[in-house]
Amino acid sequence: MPKAKRSKEERSQSLLENYPHIQHIDDDKALYRLSQQYLEWLLVCNYSERTTETREKSLLPFIDWCGQRQLFYPTQITKQILDRYQRSLFYRRKANGEAVSFRFQHSQLTAIRVWFRWLMRQDYLTSNPASELQSPRIEKRLPQMILSVREVELILHQPDTTTALGLRDRAILEVLYSTGIRRMELINLRMGDVNVEEQTLSVRQGKGKKDRFLPLGERAAAWVKKYLYESRSELCCARDNGELFLSRIGEGLSAHTLGPIVRDYIDKVGITRVGACHLFRHAMATHMLEHGADIRFIQAMLGHAELSTTQIYTQVSVKKLREIHAKTHPAAGLKKKVQEADVEHVSVEESEEMLLDMLAAESVEEEAQVH
Repeated sequence: MPKAKRSKEERSQSLLENYPHIQHIDDDKALYRLSQQYLEWLLVCNYSERTTETREKSLLPFIDWCGQRQLFYPTQITKQILDRYQRSLFYRRKANGEAVSFRFQHSQLTAIRVWFRWLMRQDYLTSNPASELQSPRIEKRLPQMILSVREVELILHQPDTTTALGLRDRAILEVLYSTGIRRMELINLRMGDVNVEEQTLSVRQGKGKKDRFLPLGERAAAWVKKYLYESRSELCCARDNGELFLSRIGEGLSAHTLGPIVRDYIDKVGITRVGACHLFRHAMATHMLEHGADIRFIQAMLGHAELSTTQIYTQVSVKKLREIHAKTHPAAGLKKKVQEADVEHVSVEESEEMLLDMLAAESVEEEAQVH
């Protein structure tokens, strides 16, 4: 990949250590070289480096699996071969012995299907063996319990704000909860992206390389302002690259450092739910919805192109559901029989909003699963 700064020899050595069955790495017509050409094409088409890295993580295990069976060229891959690989994914196990998720299997097969479509367009194949590759159905489940407002407040009060790092962490948590931005979007924030006086925040080149302008919230803006005036200068080193949130050594935060920072404060209050930064994204969307926000505004906050994606963050409000159940279910009441006239009739738009408030789907995390 173009992103790699290592020499060709170092990259080849690392590749063979992780995928020992990949061969013909210098053959332009072999699977590995064609995968690299495809990834380079994605960059030329303005896909993000993160997208190309995710695609590569999906393709390399497949190429290694093929190499183990002496399959090195796309013309050797048949529909039957792909079916065998799909079965191998189904029986794959993680280090802890658990089966890989159907979502993981789905993402792996989707990457292969798209790659083979590209191979067809580039005339490396005369027919596409992946055209009928059927991905597994992804189960639709309610998300894990969303953080309550009380739980969020407990977490927000965990950092020791008398220290530079504690003040930074409080500002980070406030921004995550107030705006619902993604982990990488927070990491990429720069000084000029936040206006604490106007209480606004700009996300530059978020997921899908889209910009958006968000309200920061009075409390979050106050904590960011306090961090800027009292903490950031203490953390900043001689070379300031302009990142908003800095590490203890004065550099910008990374995905590997931010997650554990947030997770540590969640652990301190005894919350065992999986996740870190994304828990605040879920909470922000759900709490706004429960307090009457139009789902279209939540869609804009989250940076979703489609309402169907926003529905991931909607969760059943038990109170509202109980009210609806009492009004509409024939056996809901022991003493009062609900008459048709007692049922409140609502417009199509109101019905849609109510339905969206009760829908939930499995979260689509921008970051790839690592197995």
